[in-house]
Amino acid sequence: MAVLNLFKNRRSIHEYSSKEISKKVLHRVFEAARWAPSAHNAQSWRFIVIRDSAIKWRLARTMASRWNKDLIKNGVQRENREILIKNSIERFTSAPIVIVACLTMEDMDEYPDERRQKIEHIMAIQSVAAAIENMLLAAHSEGLGSCWFCAPLFCQGAVRKVLGIPRDVEPQALITMGYSVNEPRPPLRKPLDKIVFQNYWGKTG
Repeated sequence: MAVLNLFKNRRSIHEYSSKEISKKVLHRVFEAARWAPSAHNAQSWRFIVIRDSAIKWRLARTMASRWNKDLIKNGVQRENREILIKNSIERFTSAPIVIVACLTMEDMDEYPDERRQKIEHIMAIQSVAAAIENMLLAAHSEGLGSCWFCAPLFCQGAVRKVLGIPRDVEPQALITMGYSVNEPRPPLRKPLDKIVFQNYWGKTG
């Protein structure tokens, strides 16, 4: 029951205090990530921890510049784009810690055909996601707030350039982390009979 409450009480946090996260606490958070399950036990995750304000600012601005191009394609008006971009930059730069989760295929299997190689890549993505989830839950258990963003997927080249990430390593996610300044509302969740089926698709009860 205690574990279930941990899952239920975790929230995505957008506002943080300036309180610093100790190295010991952060070490435990990454230790939890390290013990996530992974395909072939390849542990295809790599993490970059950013505390430096200047680097956070450069990363946020570079990502925002790429996002602005996509917003223009979507037909978003300039005034609205400026608001969205300003909020995005503030969200990423105000967090005490920003973590960029990356994927490496270094120890994954290699196949001669495209179909199986694509599946292998998906397996690596799932492994990175498992590590991120462990990290979020561990952060919550330590009294920290965090939020998982997929923004790097839309601007992998920009993220690589700012952080010096090799071309064969893929930025997959950005996690903000810190001590929350408020208690967010519980998110809505679908009832179990809408997501759990028995034996066949759509069969409940």
